[in-house]
Amino acid sequence: MGLIDDIRSKKPMVVPGVYDALGARMAQSVGFAAMFQTGYGTSATLFGMPDYGFVGAAETLDNARRICSAVSTPVIVDADTGYGGALNVRRLVQQLESAGAAGMFLEDQVWPKRCGHMHGKDVTTHAEYTEKLGAALDARQSRDFVIVARTDARATLGLENAIQRGVDNYKTGADVIFIEAPLSISEMGQIGSSIKAPLVANMIEGGVTPLQSAESLHGMGFSLVLYPLSVLYASAAASLRALSELHKNGTVSSKPSDIMSFDQFNELVGLSDMHKLEEQYRIKQHGAKQEN
Repeated sequence: MGLIDDIRSKKPMVVPGVYDALGARMAQSVGFAAMFQTGYGTSATLFGMPDYGFVGAAETLDNARRICSAVSTPVIVDADTGYGGALNVRRLVQQLESAGAAGMFLEDQVWPKRCGHMHGKDVTTHAEYTEKLGAALDARQSRDFVIVARTDARATLGLENAIQRGVDNYKTGADVIFIEAPLSISEMGQIGSSIKAPLVANMIEGGVTPLQSAESLHGMGFSLVLYPLSVLYASAAASLRALSELHKNGTVSSKPSDIMSFDQFNELVGLSDMHKLEEQYRIKQHGAKQEN
């Protein structure tokens, strides 16, 4: 079964956001079936800047290559608006597949885009977005490469327009539909009942959409429950606590449960696997010398 089959299964697929290879390894280690390369997190960690259109195709692709090479779990990449027109989207899809990505999100904002839960965003005409979506669908080599069609029209054109865009995007051929930033549980229910397709629910702590459990969202019709920023926010809070303590006291005296040990971290990044490979090559080399 491919990723789209897992998304369509009877259980909700909970997907965490990751922004680097280390986070991807952690997500894989606890057993997630898929993960999401967040553009918001990429902008924050590469540049220390907000999700405000500063990340381009090059940064997205470079990060995708690093993340995908670190894990075997499927990675869905936030490709923003595709960074240009239909031909740019076509090339981007080809490059993402070559990088090992399992899918992408493609949105209809006007560039420079911004986080879907921020003020001031706008969307392109639906005709322009349909051209990009068609290019993405045409460019993929594998039917297993999942294309998620996202619209931000709720904020500027209203819920009905956003739902209609979602319906049209599914007819065009998108695998999964994403209506960004509904404002209430009632609106989420309306999306779930109006669009007969696999749907994304985007759960951002402090965002405009009410947080709900995966089970509740699945009951409303959502298949993929995305938590794109939970790891980023948790990591930032923990790091700030450690840095503040170090600055204040000249040491970090956190409880063992609050900080990972040297051995635990080395295991996470695969040091024991490297030791085994090193020993394997050493034995082979030793055997080759004996034969000579």
